[in-house]
Amino acid sequence: MSGKNDKDRMVLVNNGNGEEQAEVLPSFDELTPRQIVAELDKYIVGQNAAKRAVSIALRNRVRRQKLSAEMAEEVLPKNILMIGPTGVGKTEIARRLARLAGCPFVKVEASKYTEVGYVGRDVESMVRDLVETAIDMVREEKLDEVAEQAEKAAEERLLDLLLPAMPTTVEITGPGSEAQRMEQVNRTREKLRAQFRDGKLDTRMVEVEVRERSIPAFEIVSNQGIEEMDINVKDMLSGMFGQQKKKRKMSVADAFEYLIQEEEHKLVDMDQVTRTAVDRAEQMRIIFIDEVDKIAGRESGHGPDVSREGVQRDILPIVEGTTVNTRYGMVRTDHILFFAAGAFHVTKPSDLIPELQGRFPIRVELQSLTEGDFVRILTEPKNALIKQYIALLDTEAVKLHFTDEAIAAIARFAANVNEQTENIGARRLHTILEKLLDEISFDAPDLKKKTVKVDEAYVQKQLADIVKDHDLSRFIL
Repeated sequence: MSGKNDKDRMVLVNNGNGEEQAEVLPSFDELTPRQIVAELDKYIVGQNAAKRAVSIALRNRVRRQKLSAEMAEEVLPKNILMIGPTGVGKTEIARRLARLAGCPFVKVEASKYTEVGYVGRDVESMVRDLVETAIDMVREEKLDEVAEQAEKAAEERLLDLLLPAMPTTVEITGPGSEAQRMEQVNRTREKLRAQFRDGKLDTRMVEVEVRERSIPAFEIVSNQGIEEMDINVKDMLSGMFGQQKKKRKMSVADAFEYLIQEEEHKLVDMDQVTRTAVDRAEQMRIIFIDEVDKIAGRESGHGPDVSREGVQRDILPIVEGTTVNTRYGMVRTDHILFFAAGAFHVTKPSDLIPELQGRFPIRVELQSLTEGDFVRILTEPKNALIKQYIALLDTEAVKLHFTDEAIAAIARFAANVNEQTENIGARRLHTILEKLLDEISFDAPDLKKKTVKVDEAYVQKQLADIVKDHDLSRFIL
């Protein structure tokens, strides 16, 4: 179901002796809701109610696949509405869940769409985006499968290019000369192969026949324009006029990469990729609609709000289940799992039209983050911010060390600024840390002392004045 290999599902687990060892996760079909929550805990702090709800929703997708075809068709997804302020983990929960399941995942902003009849994005484009994501995912999986075969074929083609350039030093005539010549060619070829694999030929120039676009002027066509027309102009023109070929000189290293791509293109059946991707987009996929609160509320009768309810009514059939025309064929949305999210500061979920409310039966409220949550976010997740900055500066041979007191002070400053200005949740930590480590990051390549300790005093020195000045902090933090 997920299409992931063992390497993708490798995780570190505690063996009970305080040490971590590598272990391969079960396939997503075998993950229980409790295990799904445990995986989400590695990246997201708190929000247990939301994690529990999404884990059950995803497990129900697995259960549905084990039903008879007739019963499975009747079981509709239980869409989820996440309510909570910005920066508390709404998007991250959905994204991590999709990655764990190997599902095609698309995040869209409801406020970007307009009612039919207005200039703007059509709501059906979210489904087209999802199919494109599924195509990319399946293509990558197929490329991984043929990578070794493509590399071998590319190596043989490269040796064919190199061999004619080798001077013939021995003239062979008489009986048996053909066999001797072939033996000499094979010996030369194997020597070239050994030299190539050792990297001794990387800078040598070869002449490769490459494809080029016949009408490059159409590169200026914007992606959005192509999307709205639902036509791939470049592919259409390629089919009409074909692709011209020309010989180009390039290094052996570059030629090898190019030839690998050509061989991969030959080995991957794009018709099969499309069929698999569309099926996966219909059966195992997630669309995350953010800022849904921005389209809630009744009409004011004038100004930009006039299409709010219209957008909801346009989104409704997509969520209910309809068929959308894409460049890869018709795609049904009946079993797409939808996540909707919004802060609902000004509006409330009941301001959505009743039909749309009914399509999101599971509602979870995410809590605002506390100072204690910030400390955990800085240190606990696998992708914790402190770990990221330590790794980044380690590339400059700078050993960065944060004391516990410094981390507590950073969390305190973030919480205070969120209270005094706009509450942007965990995103505040990014701006705080960037300001805190500005000098260290700038001077890192030139530092003579490569061990840097960040303590509470340093945090106070870098941030205290800015936090005290409320007007300044609005623009800097």
